Amino acid sequence: MRIMISCGEPSGDLYAGALVSEIFHREPAAEVFGFGGQRLAAAGARLVGDFQGLSVTGLTEAIRVLPRSFAMLRRLTAVAREQRPDVFVAIDFPDFNFRLMAALHRLGIPVVYYISPQLWAWRARRMEAMKRFVDRVLVIFPFEEELYRRAGIPVEFVGHPLVDLVRVHQPRAVLLREHGLDPEAPTVALLPGSRTNELTRIVPAMAASLPLIRMRVPNVQFLIAAAPNLADELFEPLMVPLKPGPPAGGPVLIRERTDDVLAASDVVITASGTATVQAALHERPMVVVYRLSPLTYRIGKPFVRVDMYAMANLVAGKRVVPELIQEHLTPERVAAETIRFLTDPELSRRTRDELRQVRERLGEPGASARAAEAVLAVARGGRGVGSSPDSDSVSG
Repeated sequence: MRIMISCGEPSGDLYAGALVSEIFHREPAAEVFGFGGQRLAAAGARLVGDFQGLSVTGLTEAIRVLPRSFAMLRRLTAVAREQRPDVFVAIDFPDFNFRLMAALHRLGIPVVYYISPQLWAWRARRMEAMKRFVDRVLVIFPFEEELYRRAGIPVEFVGHPLVDLVRVHQPRAVLLREHGLDPEAPTVALLPGSRTNELTRIVPAMAASLPLIRMRVPNVQFLIAAAPNLADELFEPLMVPLKPGPPAGGPVLIRERTDDVLAASDVVITASGTATVQAALHERPMVVVYRLSPLTYRIGKPFVRVDMYAMANLVAGKRVVPELIQEHLTPERVAAETIRFLTDPELSRRTRDELRQVRERLGEPGASARAAEAVLAVARGGRGVGSSPDSDSVSG
């Protein structure tokens, strides 16, 4: 059995790695190949292309990588034509994967979309493309299932893979003492994003908020959770010494141990995205921040169909945690919201209770296993009911 996978960012790579491990558990002789990162490769897949440098957010940023993106699309299509996979699995990354799935559909290859794009939030016209080209959609948020079913698209809610993947390897006290910090002091986790262009827009405001927080909470300490493959210099604005109060140094940078950092924290300042789900699974009060380029924001805002952005809020169906997006992302507001959580035990307790309910709505453990079963079912069964024989292409 041959399975082709495409994921274009760190969170998708994490889910792809877990999916492939479950596929090999069921089909040890399967051949898995495609487009991804180090976690997909570590699970045993053969990388045809690496997404390093192609994972960006925003219109202006995407335009700059278009030549490389189209070259990768041509390369992956050629490999699929030659090797004829039994199924193609697209994982999120819609601007790239929509074009790739259309090309592979024309080759007669069944398509499964796992970690489906947030079409309910914006660009709803893409639902027609999903209906035309996708044999089965595997959704990870409970409210998505009915939306796809109503559109006539074969869909299955498998649960969120992070429910299984969130693991704490080092207790709070051990982690903090290891880095010269006080286990009894209030601790704030900083998660500024997983892409270079995210950090360049978010880190300055986040860094400027830290002295303001320290002024109100003198013994506060900060941990930075760094995503893989991001240069140290991107975090330098966050790592300046802070006064008054101990510790004398600045925030501590910890690489590729986000769960340990979250478990050691009392409050989280995080970029919007998968990290909000991860923080919710740890039941950590959070301040969600995000900023796009002004041009991208102006062009995209009229098409947005939701009034909340953080997945923790969307799953809850209400604003459980504050969101500071675009012009609302200022050092003063980040500091004020963080201080509220640090100084109001009742607010923190209520927020943790709400996030516990979010966790319960994300499904039972075993999401990656259920996704693997669905992928293999499509691979064994050939074309599904969601396909059509036309040869139309799909545009952005």
